[in-house]
Amino acid sequence: MTTKQPLSHLDWLEAEAIHILREVAGQCSNPVLLFSGGKDSLCILRLAEKAFRPGRFPFPLLHIDTGHNYQEVVNFRDQRAAELGERLIVRSVEDSMKRGTVVLKSVDEPRNKHQSVTLLEAIEEFGFDCCIGGARRDEEKARAKERIMSFRDEFGQWDPKNQRPELWNLYNARVHKGENIRAFPISNWTEMDVWQYIEREKLELPSIYFAHQRDIVMRHGAIFPVNVPLSNGGVINQPKTSEEVINMQVRFRTVGDITCTAPVISDADNVSKIVVETATTTITERGATRLDDQTSDASMEQRKKEGYF
Repeated sequence: MTTKQPLSHLDWLEAEAIHILREVAGQCSNPVLLFSGGKDSLCILRLAEKAFRPGRFPFPLLHIDTGHNYQEVVNFRDQRAAELGERLIVRSVEDSMKRGTVVLKSVDEPRNKHQSVTLLEAIEEFGFDCCIGGARRDEEKARAKERIMSFRDEFGQWDPKNQRPELWNLYNARVHKGENIRAFPISNWTEMDVWQYIEREKLELPSIYFAHQRDIVMRHGAIFPVNVPLSNGGVINQPKTSEEVINMQVRFRTVGDITCTAPVISDADNVSKIVVETATTTITERGATRLDDQTSDASMEQRKKEGYF
């Protein structure tokens, strides 16, 4: 007589995420998976493999590049897409700037929020009716009140008071032409769940997630990376004359635009150490590292209302 092994919490989360991905594939005519090369989207790639292999994914991959992304992450993005043999679409904020649809207030203004414009342009260009993303409810309070199938109107805007009920894990991804759904398969996961899943599945990651030496300055109470090389050969985040540059051992808990993503002090150089470190931290990853979320208490919600991921 065989004994059934109970499902772990990761098994339950994985099963829920696979169900959501298959619901998207079943209900939407032209979905796309937002893939940046970061840890959350890498987990969704593994979930998509389990949901749809040995066939091809029923959607392409899309990355909105600010032009100020960490080169290690961009290289890993391209490498992983090539390994999977899936189509990767890249659209750049810099192209939107050339078209005049994105106008920066200054040369050094963070481009993160302007990704909304480029994303909406890509949705219109390809006619996507659903974008699958790696947002989680534990990251930030605006994300905590978002549905798994988040409805966006014909302008790409999110209205938190105009969302669909999701009782008994029943999801409605149907939209009229021009409207859009943002689907979040790992919405119920935590940062700890993500790292435990990475450890269990032995997923490869960009090197900047692990402890390494980097030049930094202390700016507005946060660790700020400086003299960061860009793919075009340039350098961004140059220190001010009054700032002292320190070479410190750090790692990144989350990755995004170089101008607004800060590292944390860490000696965690492998996934097991990161799991232990995550278990003891008292600050959320975005609260500790995303400078664009610290401009106001409602900064994320405002960006989402304008079409942000």
